[in-house]
Amino acid sequence: MPTKITLNHLRRYAISRSLFKPRALQRAITKLGFVQFDPIRAPARAQDLTLRHRVTDYRAGDLEARYPRLAVEEDFFVNYGILPRFTQCMMHPRTTRTEWPPSRWAQARAVLEFVQSRGVVHPREVDAAFEHGVTKNWFGGNSRASTQLLDGMHYRGLLRVARREGGTRLYAPELAHERDHPMDPDVSLDALIDVAVAKYAPLPAVTLSRLVTWVASSAVPQWRERRRDALARTKARLPQATVGGCHWYWPVGENPGSRRFANDDVLDERLRLLAPFDPVVWDRERFERFWGWAYRFEAYTPAPQRVRGYYALPMLWRGQVIGWANAAVRDGHLQLQPGYVSGRAPRDAAFESALQEERVRLEWFLGL
Repeated sequence: MPTKITLNHLRRYAISRSLFKPRALQRAITKLGFVQFDPIRAPARAQDLTLRHRVTDYRAGDLEARYPRLAVEEDFFVNYGILPRFTQCMMHPRTTRTEWPPSRWAQARAVLEFVQSRGVVHPREVDAAFEHGVTKNWFGGNSRASTQLLDGMHYRGLLRVARREGGTRLYAPELAHERDHPMDPDVSLDALIDVAVAKYAPLPAVTLSRLVTWVASSAVPQWRERRRDALARTKARLPQATVGGCHWYWPVGENPGSRRFANDDVLDERLRLLAPFDPVVWDRERFERFWGWAYRFEAYTPAPQRVRGYYALPMLWRGQVIGWANAAVRDGHLQLQPGYVSGRAPRDAAFESALQEERVRLEWFLGL
């Protein structure tokens, strides 16, 4: 008789399948399908904080240092980040919602010729060569017009990110897409949705709908009109169940109630401080259903209004997110300020030991 899926099954399934056994960097990125980027470093960037739990002997900055040798690309998927090159190819050639005017295309063609002649360029080289001036950015401040043009060319697939220097993207001409012929739009869209589902499963119905919309709108805006049909196909083919008054979906071929996810003592006993965008905590709808409290990313919240801190890292222990910690490096030393949903730390010697072990791992990751 099939196991009746419970919320506890779904919770353990979400943790076990996402926090898989650490492996090589390329294999981990392929397994995840996509790693979200964030520029804030507190105490490290989100992509590094995400990968440290999933890559063998990973240190902060390894992704940036090793990127040119990996079969991966920076690009916009559900949001901005890094993904395997074969997945990125499915999103291109990309047609944007807003077409550039002829004058903008003339600038882009001139810059493309410049990049092709140089091989790899820093944005300041483009700015020096073309003097595009400044323009308003998304946050209301001023940015170099060249930077925005390069961003737009990258999004359209005219350029790729060759590497980074100090966090700044250096651009190169696009790679030839590895296709003999264009894929069917519905086939590609379904495959991209499967990548997103595999990363964030199990998904509440409301999150699945949003995810399909985001993939169709951001990753492949040329196919955004197909999103309703894509959602219908996705709901029809994915395994699903109603649990706790919510309808849930997960990848084909997996079963949250299987013994594979029932007992994982290593996972339960190791305390982990997770990035705000870690797959385990990324979906705030699912987070509240799993752990009964609301986690909010407060880096852009005015300091007096913050509840948990500037860059609170959710604290996972024994299958539960029991609190958070803010981490900072001062005078070469790691400072942790933990907080707990219950208002106090667990009265358990095993917890104190687990928290100290995570501190040591975090210090090693940061190179302290």
